Order: sequence, then structure tokens, then C-alpha cells
Amino acid sequence: MHVLPLYAAVLGLIYVGLSFRTIGLRRKLRLSLGDGGDKALNRAIRVHSNFAEYVPLALILLFLLESQAYSRVLVHIFASMLVVGRVLHAYGVSQLKEKLIFRTTGMLLTLFSLIFTCLVLLYTVYEGTAV
Repeated sequence: MHVLPLYAAVLGLIYVGLSFRTIGLRRKLRLSLGDGGDKALNRAIRVHSNFAEYVPLALILLFLLESQAYSRVLVHIFASMLVVGRVLHAYGVSQLKEKLIFRTTGMLLTLFSLIFTCLVLLYTVYEGTAV
């Protein structure tokens, strides 16, 4: 049984939530483009964009990892790191009085998930065990 669909669905719902948040702020401020100098909208836009910049590549890499028949536990660990990292980052950056620990921890978890997944995939190719 594959585990990645669970994480893809959760991340998809988070993305939709971030989208609704940005749309809601745009409607409230009556802005269709840009941020109009509003700091909260600027942060919402950046959280949404940053999520969209990192998650697709991470999901592709995790899919490749899962397709190599690696342990489900390994996929769970890396995918969980990604989800927690994205939530912490989104929370941290969303705050007007940002506590940097959330943003930093979120980015570290996201990057570690990407790096570890890439390293395992490279090892698979190097060892010639790629399916």
C-alpha cells in the first residue's frame, strides 16, 4: 500500500487553505493584484507562493522514492518532515510579529526532507538498485 497519497492530499488541503486565506484578504482589501502595501496580504501571498514553490518538487521526489519500493517508514518520515515543515513555515511567516523559530524550523524540515530524499535516490542510482 502506498503512503504518499495521504501526504499529497493533506498538503493539497493545506494549499487550498492558504489559497482561501489569500483570497479572503484580497476581497477584504479589494485588491485583485499585488498587495497594495498591506503587510498581512504580502505575508499571505508569500506563504502561499513559497508553499507552491517547494511542495511540487518535494512530492515528485517522494513519489520517486516510494516507487523504488523503499520502506514505507522512510517515506512516512520524509513526508511528515515536509508537512510539519510547511505548516511551521506558513505559521511563522504569516505572523506580522514573526517569531523566527517557526520560519527557520519549517524551512529546515522542508530542506532536510528534500535533501534526504535526494540522497537516498542518488544512492539508489549509484548502487544500481533503481527499479
